[in-house]
Amino acid sequence: MHPVLKIVIQRLLLGLLTLLVVSIVIFLAVNALPGDFAQAILGQSATPEAVAAIRRDLGLDQPAVTRYFSWLADMLTGDLGVSFAQANFASFVGTSAESGSGPVTVLQQITPRFQNTMFLAGVTAIIAVPVSLTLGILAALYRNSAFDRGVNIFALSSVSSPEFFLAYILILFLAVLNPVLPSLSNIFSDMGLGERLRATLLPALTLTLVVTAQMMRMTRAAIINLLASPYIEMARLKGISPTRVIVTHALPNALAPIITVIALNLAYLITGVVVVEVVFVYPGIGQLFVDSVKIRDIPVVQACCLIFASAYILLNLLADVLSILSNPRLRHPK
Repeated sequence: MHPVLKIVIQRLLLGLLTLLVVSIVIFLAVNALPGDFAQAILGQSATPEAVAAIRRDLGLDQPAVTRYFSWLADMLTGDLGVSFAQANFASFVGTSAESGSGPVTVLQQITPRFQNTMFLAGVTAIIAVPVSLTLGILAALYRNSAFDRGVNIFALSSVSSPEFFLAYILILFLAVLNPVLPSLSNIFSDMGLGERLRATLLPALTLTLVVTAQMMRMTRAAIINLLASPYIEMARLKGISPTRVIVTHALPNALAPIITVIALNLAYLITGVVVVEVVFVYPGIGQLFVDSVKIRDIPVVQACCLIFASAYILLNLLADVLSILSNPRLRHPK
C-alpha cells in the first residue's frame, strides 16, 4: 500500500474514533444541563402527572444509556430526531392543536441555519485567506520594516480583542456613524445574492479581523524560517528576485504549517461564530444553538454540537491530508 494512502486511512479511522468519543461527551454534557424541558414548557404550576406525561412522550424517562444508543443509532441513519420546542403538546397545556400540524424534525430546523452559517463562513474565507497570505508574504519580504511592524501591531491588536468588541466597533463606524452597512443581519430565503452579501458583510468583516491575524503571522513565520535554508541562499546567489524567491521557492515548502492554521481558522468560522451571530442576530446555526440551550431543546443542542465537532474534525483531517500531500518525500517514496 502506498504510504500516503496508508496514512490517510489511519487519519480517517482516528477521526471516526474521535467523533464517537465526542458524541459521548456531547450527550453527557447536554443532559447535564440544569433545568427540565417539560417543566419549562408547562410552567411552575404544572402538575407532576403532566410533567411525567411529557417526559414519557419525549422518552426522557428512559435510562441515559438507552437514550444514548437510541440517539446514536438514529444519527447513523441520518435521523437527528424531533425538536422538542416544535413538538405538539396541546393536550398537555390545554390548547387545541392546529389541524395538519406535525412535529418539526431537527434536520428541517437546522438545514437553513447551517446553510446561512456556511454562507457566512464562505464569504469570510474568500476575504480572509487571500488577505492573510498576501500580508504574510509582504511582511516576510519586508521583514523589520515599518510595514512589517505595522502589520504585526494590527494583527496582535485584532487577535487580542474579543469578537463582540470588534463587532461593536464595526457597528459604530460602519452602521451608526457612517450608515454604510446594516447593523442587523436580516437574512431571508428569497433574498437576492447582492442583498444577502450586504447583510452578511459586517459579521464577515468581524470574523475576518479575528482569523486574519493568526494566518498572517503563521505565513510570515513559516517563510522567514525557510529564508535561511541553503537552497534559498543558492537561489539568491543566482540573482533571482526576492519576490520570486519567496513565492516560487519558499512558499511551496511552507505550505504544511500554513494549511494547518488555515484549516483551524476555517473550522473556527463554523464552530466559533456563536458570539458574532448573536451580536448581529444572524440566523445561523450558532444563534439556533444559543436559543435551543435557553429552552433546553436537547435534540437541537446535541445536533448543533455534533455538527460543530464534525466540522472541526473533518477540517483537521483535511489539513493533515493536504500537509502530507505537500511533502515530496511522502509523495515520491524511494
